[in-house]
Amino acid sequence: MFHYYIYYRVAPEQLLEADAAVKQIQYEMEAHFSVAGRLLKKRDEPLLWMEIYENVPSSAEFETALKLAEDKAGIIRFVRGDGQRHLECFVA
Repeated sequence: MFHYYIYYRVAPEQLLEADAAVKQIQYEMEAHFSVAGRLLKKRDEPLLWMEIYENVPSSAEFETALKLAEDKAGIIRFVRGDGQRHLECFVA
């Protein structure tokens, strides 16, 4: 099984839009992979977000579907700092 952790900073003036985009991505991932994503916000830095997707059965298929869901939701518009969503994958 694969476990994904995706972290990035969001624009403070677009928190509601960013949250809606993440929910759309998580809906897509759950619909296709039965994997319920979680969204965390750093305790002392609430603009630093992390999405977590655990127990993913297929990494290649998941990453392809995730990219499509990200594009569909337009999440990159809300990412600040270096403008990237940093994806890390761990195996158990």
